[in-house]
Amino acid sequence: MAMATSPSPKKVLLPIVAGTEPIEASIPIDILRRAGADVTVASAGDALLVEIMYGVKILADELLADCAAASYDLIVLPGGVPGAANLGGCATLEGILRKHVEKGGLYAAICAAPPLALASWGLLDGHKATGHPWFVEKFPPEVTAVDANVVVDGNAVTGTGPATSMEFALALVEQLYGKEKVEQITKLMLVRYEGGYSMKELNSVQWHCSGTPKVLLPLANGSEEMEAITIVDALRRANADVIVASVEDGFDVTARYGTRIVADVMLDEAADRAPFDLIIVPGGLPGAKTLGRCEQLVTLLKKHAEANKPYGAIGAATAHVLEPHGLLKGRKATTCASMAGLLADDSECENRVVVDGNVITSRSPGTAMEYAVAVVDKMLGRDEARRLAEGLLFLA
Repeated sequence: MAMATSPSPKKVLLPIVAGTEPIEASIPIDILRRAGADVTVASAGDALLVEIMYGVKILADELLADCAAASYDLIVLPGGVPGAANLGGCATLEGILRKHVEKGGLYAAICAAPPLALASWGLLDGHKATGHPWFVEKFPPEVTAVDANVVVDGNAVTGTGPATSMEFALALVEQLYGKEKVEQITKLMLVRYEGGYSMKELNSVQWHCSGTPKVLLPLANGSEEMEAITIVDALRRANADVIVASVEDGFDVTARYGTRIVADVMLDEAADRAPFDLIIVPGGLPGAKTLGRCEQLVTLLKKHAEANKPYGAIGAATAHVLEPHGLLKGRKATTCASMAGLLADDSECENRVVVDGNVITSRSPGTAMEYAVAVVDKMLGRDEARRLAEGLLFLA
């Protein structure tokens, strides 16, 4: 009897270019790979290394020119300024998409990409679609603009912006794999669709920083890309000086779901730039365990804590970096549900964001945006947090 073979994974193409929005790229990549899709991140430029918005540097899997002959189940365009316009001006991408649409393939775009790319090529004519509020007026008369986070019309899926990237990505998972897969992913990630944030605060203290906040975010292979990139994106939007530091042997760090992030510096160099106003450790496994074993990082964190400066972690990093090194002593914290038992005090683990004095923690990729906005609230004040949330389309 012949052995049953498992179906081939769904193939997805996601192009990036200078000016692509980091959250809108990283969240679909991560979530589609979680669902089992074979996602190719393709550079629409002439090099694999692409600096997208807010100084985030990504190494693509392939050049877009080398993807022209392949077939895909889905093509996804992230937004960003000028990224969406750069994609819209890419003749190679237009050719790939036209052939894909003619064959009845599923295609999607978010933020400025629906009007500035898909609609500019006529690929949304006769469709209902959405986009970033700043750009929906650029839809031609042939497109019916809809005020919704995500719109699915036939084989076209569109979304509004960074804060709806998760809802957008999950809509793509539903189109490819069905609702059961979506439910599986949302439960593990603690996804919620409502905008806004809240934090449980204990032992409230004023966080201080002199001028522009200087923030350290360390990365290791296996760090959770959604957590890391969302925090970097949001804090740089708030004009913080965020230094992404690799604890690996080189600058190129492969995150948990395969996104290749290029750090700004190695941790050795980052240490020379201390002190920082804030240190935040992203989660993800095995990345969090690697970070927890990094003596230099632990030393930096302990000196930082001794100076009564704020620090934090999200997801697995709370359990594998802060807890084992006494950095939660006398503090309440939260972490992902599967690791709550690793905390000496897990009494606050049902809360999505917990602030206790100078320590701020959160639970998972599904809480990363709330966490980032809460960090800005504590560092720069409620007005700045609201400005950030509005820019992300994540109203507080």
